Amino acid sequence: MSRLVAVSNRISIPKRGAAPGGLAVGLLAAMQARRGVWFGWDGETGETVSDEPSISHRDGITFASIEFDQSEYKDFYLGFCNGTLWPLFHYFVDAFRYSDAQYEAYQRMNQRYARMLLPLLEADDLVWVHDYHLFPLALRLREAGATHPIGLFLHIPFPNIEVLRALPVYGEILQAMLAYDVLGFQTEIDRDAFRGAAAFVWGPQVLSSANSVTLGGRRVITEVFPIGVDVETVQREAVESQSSDACKRMLAGLLGRKLMIGVDRLDYSKGLVERFKAY
Repeated sequence: MSRLVAVSNRISIPKRGAAPGGLAVGLLAAMQARRGVWFGWDGETGETVSDEPSISHRDGITFASIEFDQSEYKDFYLGFCNGTLWPLFHYFVDAFRYSDAQYEAYQRMNQRYARMLLPLLEADDLVWVHDYHLFPLALRLREAGATHPIGLFLHIPFPNIEVLRALPVYGEILQAMLAYDVLGFQTEIDRDAFRGAAAFVWGPQVLSSANSVTLGGRRVITEVFPIGVDVETVQREAVESQSSDACKRMLAGLLGRKLMIGVDRLDYSKGLVERFKAY
């Protein structure tokens, strides 16, 4: 059976007593079933970084982690990824900022990912890339000689072309995405937005079928793969938690008052202010 190699900006190595993040919940079971390798940033930054990933093993999965230096963190992660792509793809155009220097850092970082990942790949690996941080990764791997099947899943929305055009390099981003074999989206709206953008740039003839885009003889499959929580597990844990000491203490401390609980990052895309106003 082929290995499943997942690549994401950030990896989450399981730690005892720590709850896994959203991406980890969606990945770990699949990777355990396929001798998985998870490659990405370990969340650490330093003045200098190694040219080789740090390798560890947990629960049948190989974790290959890399560090960022301060400029990579500032220009790649905080800059182009979170200051440019994140707001634009969520339709927060007023928060969108663009810098040529940060875009160049984005390209350099994807080149570094490709350079460090390639030696780890086996001939029959399936490569599964995640999210907007790594749009150019397949193109960089192809340029380095990789012939593996490579798919990308986008965990955030894909904007309509009228919004995407605010990005000066939107054509280069679209071109890079077509180096993947499969592009996965959360919703039909997101897939249609990508297909519409491809037709806008290269003409309607590139929409070679209802689920593919073909350009320069290369056919890329576009599909919808919505990801969500394990509802049965969440329900079971919610019921079981009611008998825990922690839950009993919390309820007793409310003295009959109502309590709202949210688990969100403090990010403008989460609608926190709007939720408080609605309440």
